[in-house]
Amino acid sequence: MNILSKFLPFLAAFAALAVAVRASVEVGSPAPNFTLTDINGQTHSLSDYKGKIVVLEWNNPDCPFVKKHYDSGNIPALQKAATAGGIVWLTINSGSPGGEGGDYTPAEINSWLQKNGAAPTAYFHDADGKVGHLYGAKTTPDMYVINADGTLVYKGAIDSIRSANVDDVAKATNYVKAALDALKSGQPIAKPVSEPYGCSVKY
Repeated sequence: MNILSKFLPFLAAFAALAVAVRASVEVGSPAPNFTLTDINGQTHSLSDYKGKIVVLEWNNPDCPFVKKHYDSGNIPALQKAATAGGIVWLTINSGSPGGEGGDYTPAEINSWLQKNGAAPTAYFHDADGKVGHLYGAKTTPDMYVINADGTLVYKGAIDSIRSANVDDVAKATNYVKAALDALKSGQPIAKPVSEPYGCSVKY
């Protein structure tokens, strides 16, 4: 056995990891299915919600940009309006266990959600980062909107002002709200892709 053949399994594993890290779903493509167990112990698959609009929100309670949108009530208000209208809102934390932003117990996350008046359909800890890598989630928040046919129709920032300043929420164009409003009215989404901003996902 030559030296190269000894390292082939490691090279293959590294290549697979690199592909996973680079993976990203494109607008207009089917949203990849995934299955996660939420912080209350219930298992959800994206395919369970075929026929409904779904929002995916990448989250890290420690991130100043996430705090901006929760302290202002922006994301909680969006969640409540969306779910009241039959939209499914799935919040995902892809922070690694023991790492920055990912080391919270389910009780601590439930307390944080309650404190902020948040109302997602479910909150997940994607501890191994598989779903985050599957979608190419870069930041917290990083937002994805999937239509009732299971097609990704929006991905990117929550709004147009790239700051952690709470005062900017009222001045910004909310891309997620605009996308949901367009879907509900049967209109095309004016801005289906934007560059997400926030803290890097702590895989």
